[in-house]
Amino acid sequence: MDTETLRAYDVGAGEYAEDWETQPAGTDLQAIVRKYFRPGLTADVGCGSGRDAAWLTANGFPAVGFEPSDGLRAEAERRHPEVEFRAAALPELDGVASGSFVNVLCETVIMHLEPAAVAPAVRRLVDILKPGGVLYLTWRVSPTDQRDDAGRLYAAVDAAAVKDALGASELLVDEEVTSASSGRTIHRVVVSKSA
Repeated sequence: MDTETLRAYDVGAGEYAEDWETQPAGTDLQAIVRKYFRPGLTADVGCGSGRDAAWLTANGFPAVGFEPSDGLRAEAERRHPEVEFRAAALPELDGVASGSFVNVLCETVIMHLEPAAVAPAVRRLVDILKPGGVLYLTWRVSPTDQRDDAGRLYAAVDAAAVKDALGASELLVDEEVTSASSGRTIHRVVVSKSA
C-alpha cells in the first residue's frame, strides 16, 4: 500500500471512520452482494471503519475485515466488536491463505496502490477465493494519478489491466456508476472464480 496514504489514514483515523459510518447506506453495494455472494466466510479487504464488514456479518456473510492502517483497524474494532479484524495489506495480503474465502469484497481500495501494484493485488484477491467464489471490486475513477490534501493517492486505475488480472474468472458485472454511499464515480466489477 502507498505509505503516504497509509500515514494519512493512521493520522486521521477517527475522522475518516466517522465520515464513512455516517454516509448514506451503500444500497447499490448491498443489492449486488445479495444477488451474487454465496453464504459463507467473506473477506472485506481494506475494510476501513468496518461498516461493510459489519453489514456483511449481519446479513448472512460472516466477514473478516483486513485493514493495513493500525488507526482505522482500532476504529473498526471499537465500532464493530462483533467482527474479527486483522492486519493485512494489498498487494501481498501476507498471512491470508489461498482459497480461504467464499466471497471477497474490496470496496474503493486499489486506487490507493501504485499503478504497478494494481494487477498483482487483483490477482491476489482472486487467489484468496475458493473455486466458484465471488469477488466484488470497486475503485474510485480518476483521470490522472493525484493526491488529496491529506496526501492520499488516487491513482488512475486502468480498467482493462484490472480485467486482464482477473484471469479466467467469469465477469458478472462491469460498470462505471455513482456510488450510493459516497456520491463519487466508481468502477465496479463482480466476478466468479473459475472452478
